[in-house]
Amino acid sequence: MGKQMTEMLKGTLEGIVLALLAEQPAYGYEITTRLRAHGFTDTAEGTIYALLVRIEQKNLVDIEKVPSEKGPPRKVYTLNAQGRQELEEFWKTWDFLAQRIAQLQQTHTDNKSNTQSKEN
Repeated sequence: MGKQMTEMLKGTLEGIVLALLAEQPAYGYEITTRLRAHGFTDTAEGTIYALLVRIEQKNLVDIEKVPSEKGPPRKVYTLNAQGRQELEEFWKTWDFLAQRIAQLQQTHTDNKSNTQSKEN
């Protein structure tokens, strides 16, 4: 993944993880697996665990410790009401940005097309 993609993903990863948790509660490794299944293949587990600590500190999730067949109990993260509210805000912000970026892209494409027409 390129540097630009990595930087953009940093700004949206929390919302993406909240969206995954809105679909279904999960533990850390499971979240990483689901991210990869959605095409976020270069997302490191350490990045996800650090993000989970942050969303836990922001009280966006409820946590249940579930026994594990191997090792210590797993922390299963469930999106709570505050987390759902944060996710809704994320989607509103995403929609706003996506619309503006699409407008800029269209303007760029139009300008590029007009410039190429004038050169011919």
